[in-house]
Amino acid sequence: MIKMADREKLLLKKYGNRRLYDTNRSTYITLSQVADIIKQGVDVQVVDAKTQEDVTAFILTQIVLEQARKKNALLPAELLHLIIRYGEDLLQEFFQKYLEQTIHGYIQFKKAMDEQFGKWVDMQLNYSDMAHKTLSELTRFQNLFGPPPDSPGAKNGKD
Repeated sequence: MIKMADREKLLLKKYGNRRLYDTNRSTYITLSQVADIIKQGVDVQVVDAKTQEDVTAFILTQIVLEQARKKNALLPAELLHLIIRYGEDLLQEFFQKYLEQTIHGYIQFKKAMDEQFGKWVDMQLNYSDMAHKTLSELTRFQNLFGPPPDSPGAKNGKD
């Protein structure tokens, strides 16, 4: 793996026959395997073996399109028409400025909510334990003084 911009990236080489070579494991891999690697949290960099051109975005787009093909849709047809109609400059600006920030914000929000939910569950368990402990201690304390005076088991001092 090579170190790039604060994170390590797995270097893949793309050959003319459309095969991808994992330089870390010294083996050819499929687009599906690349997707699995990315899902495990590893970033990849793909370079053309002949020209050394970075083709990462192209390969990642292929993966997304392949996954969309299997599910029969990724983006609505209306949106795809707009993308084609207004060209790559508008789309590139949108993805760079807004979509990436939105997705990062969503991931951070989801992580924060998951952590908060875990804290609430822990607090609820702690309150339950505390309540049980408090009631058992009150029962022992109550036994020291006997039953309340107006209860049926209380002895009347006039016997």
